[in-house]
Amino acid sequence: FHSSRREMYGNVFKTHLLGRPVVRVTGAENIRKILLGEHTMVSTQWPQSTQIILGSHTLLSSIGDLHRQRRKILARVFSRAALESYLPRIQKVVSWELRGWCMEPGSIAVYSSTKTLTFRIAARILLGLHLEEKQFKDLAKTFEQLVENLFSLPLNIPFSGLRKGIKARDTLHKFMEKAIQEKLQRNNPEDHSDALDFIMNSAKEHGKELTMQELKESAIELIFAAFFTTASASTSLILLLLKHPSVIEKIRQELMSHELYHQYISLEKLSRLRYLDCVIKEVLRVLPPVSGGYRTALQTFELDGYQIPKGWSVMYSIRDTHETAAVYQTPPSSFDPDRFGASRPEAAGRFHYIPFGGGARSCIGKELAQAILKLLAIELVSTARWELATPGYPTMQTVPIVHPVDD
Repeated sequence: FHSSRREMYGNVFKTHLLGRPVVRVTGAENIRKILLGEHTMVSTQWPQSTQIILGSHTLLSSIGDLHRQRRKILARVFSRAALESYLPRIQKVVSWELRGWCMEPGSIAVYSSTKTLTFRIAARILLGLHLEEKQFKDLAKTFEQLVENLFSLPLNIPFSGLRKGIKARDTLHKFMEKAIQEKLQRNNPEDHSDALDFIMNSAKEHGKELTMQELKESAIELIFAAFFTTASASTSLILLLLKHPSVIEKIRQELMSHELYHQYISLEKLSRLRYLDCVIKEVLRVLPPVSGGYRTALQTFELDGYQIPKGWSVMYSIRDTHETAAVYQTPPSSFDPDRFGASRPEAAGRFHYIPFGGGARSCIGKELAQAILKLLAIELVSTARWELATPGYPTMQTVPIVHPVDD
């Protein structure tokens, strides 16, 4: 529907969502203006249900100076030093989880399995939770219930999506409060290496002592940010590698040339794997986990010759921008990791490639997400062979995130 409207009306056109006017925007220059206009020309827009469930102390719901302050505090969680400390544990979890997939009799549902993997990484490494397997599964199920109801109608009545989301949130908050209290009581300086520790220490350095409510909401937001989108990208990675065996072979050759088979891989070693980096970028270009984002116009402004009135919603499309970018030497519809090679001028562009958004609200955890995807790819091509268990490739659903329809 949107593709045909774009072909008919161009890169900027008006449509309606729930009876309200929405301007849909595609194209690098237009999206550049939207993303760089955050806090001045446009402001982020999330459904009321999302704000109620995740809370008011999150990066997602904050605007202006408060957003800048919270982003500074969270930046420590994704610093190079933090990533280096997470990496060996992520590699261990990926290896352990993948071994479990290989031992499963029969086929595995990839999206469900990658959700388990990314939730385990988020719970164990970002939040430092040490859980029994039953506890882990119960927590994952509760978290999935929270996420499933983030985009529900804002009706807090029995059996409504919002009520289910609030119930899941309250269960998670209760669990997190207990875990945070235990962490504060232990106060072991040798053990300060998970994301919550980095947040608390970073806040203190910025002259702020976080309340328990702020810590709980930050913990849930961290899992939300790391869980579904990385599971979506991991599923897309497995699917696209399956479709392109020559790419698997090239990754294997690169690993052998750097002698990186079956050993701990640091950030420095990961950075040497240039072809693998191109593969991950191409996966995120072809199947970006999030199809786009919403903003509200803070003032009337012009975009591509059209006036966007103050108060209107603007929806920018990541997927359409990737699909229609004219900078590529090979067709945008093809899977071509080499398009991001250093010798190709298209690799230098900015807003025609936006899987992590851009500007003030670009994804703060993008380096971590890419590291997880690279470690998964390395483990897959080093230790496993996989094939399709169904007669044809799955149809991919794109809302709210990309995933197989039947998985």
